[in-house]
Amino acid sequence: MTENLAETKKRGVLIIDDHAVLREGIAYIIGRDPTLKVCGTAENAQKGFELVEKLKPDIVLVDISLPGKSGLELVKDIHAIYPEIPILVLSMHEESLFAERMLRAGARGYLMKSEGGEKLLQAIHRILEGSIFVSDEISSRILEGFTGKKSSPFKTSPLGKLSDRELEVFQLIGKGLSSRQIADQLHLSIKTVEAYRASIKQKLKLQSGTELVHYAISWYQTNISPS
Repeated sequence: MTENLAETKKRGVLIIDDHAVLREGIAYIIGRDPTLKVCGTAENAQKGFELVEKLKPDIVLVDISLPGKSGLELVKDIHAIYPEIPILVLSMHEESLFAERMLRAGARGYLMKSEGGEKLLQAIHRILEGSIFVSDEISSRILEGFTGKKSSPFKTSPLGKLSDRELEVFQLIGKGLSSRQIADQLHLSIKTVEAYRASIKQKLKLQSGTELVHYAISWYQTNISPS
């Protein structure tokens, strides 16, 4: 009876990541904490959102790069419907570009996957206590941006000029998808995708569609593909 009571007091963690090994590793780390339990895992945004609806976890861990709908869009969806459920984003991608973007989307924290298990548990507990968790560097730069001492880290990368949807289109271009494939995946018209491509070219000061494709593929291979 005592053991069952202790189990019910554990806070439920839902893990959404498309890499099975990483899901298992994160689950192992969480299992070491007597106050936490993994209540579910998912490999994509659709299944992840369904589990959020079904399980109502105490916290959700979301990877940025998911097949189909991106982690950024998933964070927006979860926050819109279940704003009381905190989200911690786990990523190997440009912290200076994605951290503030994810916070604006509704996440309560951003942690690089290169950090150790203790840092992961620290982030989870801090968020469950009602705080926001980001690295010291990003925290300082965001505060400096608010006080006007420095520009926001969101704007330091050339890609920081892109809207969330433009960045999503840019990443899909980097994956080698055509405008039609991007339109199908994002449920947009081809005309809309082409408009996004034109806007991205203008913001990044690229001269042609070919230059955009080369730039996107190079960036994707450097920042996204290894994860």
